[in-house]
Order: sequence, then structure tokens, then C-alpha cells
Amino acid sequence: MAKDEIILGIDPGTQLMGYALLRIHKGQPQVLLMDVLKLTSQKDIYARLETIHTRVCELVKLYKPSTFAIEAPFFGKNVQSMLKLGRAQGVAIAAAMQAGLTVTEYSPKKVKQSITGNGNADKDQVWKMLQRILQIEEKPQYFDATDALAVALCHHYQSSSPLAAAGKGLKGWEAFIAKNPGRVKKN
Repeated sequence: MAKDEIILGIDPGTQLMGYALLRIHKGQPQVLLMDVLKLTSQKDIYARLETIHTRVCELVKLYKPSTFAIEAPFFGKNVQSMLKLGRAQGVAIAAAMQAGLTVTEYSPKKVKQSITGNGNADKDQVWKMLQRILQIEEKPQYFDATDALAVALCHHYQSSSPLAAAGKGLKGWEAFIAKNPGRVKKN
């Protein structure tokens, strides 16, 4: 009997960090938790980062996820915002790695494409698809929570696809060349 997989999905942020835990039971995704960590009451950025690290560690300890998926920062025009977001993402990743979890990062476009079929979908469209797929009735107060759930579900879809299974043994060009010397042209 296959063991259930639990995926921790994170939508990083320095004001609100979305997080979600998704259980995969017999191939079917089930929502365990979807919420946000509110950081706006803390004025010190380093205190916020410590809170992010602590919360991710608590979630890992409590739910024992087998893998960790996080949304990559969106490249906007404000460099300061990007730096802050990168710090928040780095702290969350460090907490997951410290716990020995495999970390996978997905671009916002990849997450949207995976959930809705449209990489340019808006947050409400992503939420409506999550509602249908996972039979969720109550809409959360913040889209950061649904974004984290979308990241976790995207990871499930990406890691369980036939293409993902086919590529598990590949280790790059060196392995390909070693395995297929007759397919390499030499000048």
C-alpha cells in the first residue's frame, strides 16, 4: 500500500505569507490546511523573517510533509520589493532544507498554467479552478492562501505526470552522452 504524500506549498511574502498543505491519498489531492501568516504587525524585517522561518519549521514538524513547493518571486519593477520577497523566499526554503525536504520552485506563470490551463489567469480564476478540483466551499480571506494551495497542487501535477516519471533517471548531458556514445558526432 502506497504511503500518502504531503506537500507543503508556500506563497512567499513579507506582509502575508500564504501556506497550504495538500495530502495525496491514492492519487487524489485533499486539502489539509490553507492559511496565511500575517506579518504586518512586525515593523522589523528581520523579525518577520524569523517568524517565517519559525512558522515553516512548525508546519514541517506538525504535518511532516514529504516535499516542499514554493512560488518564485515575480520580477517586477521595484527592486526593493524583489529583495524583500527574495529574503522571505530564502528563509522559507532554508527552513525546508534544514528539515531535509526536497525543494521545488515554480514560476507564477507555471502555477497558473498547471491549475487553469492559462499561464495568464488572474487570482480569481485560479481560485475558482481550485474550488472545482478540490471541492472547497469557503473562500479564504486572502488570495495568498489560495496561491500557496495552487503551488502545492501544481507540484502534485508536475511530479505525477508521465513526463516527470520519464525524466526521473536523467542526470544531464554527461549522463546522456555516456549512455549514448553512438549518437554523438565528433568533428
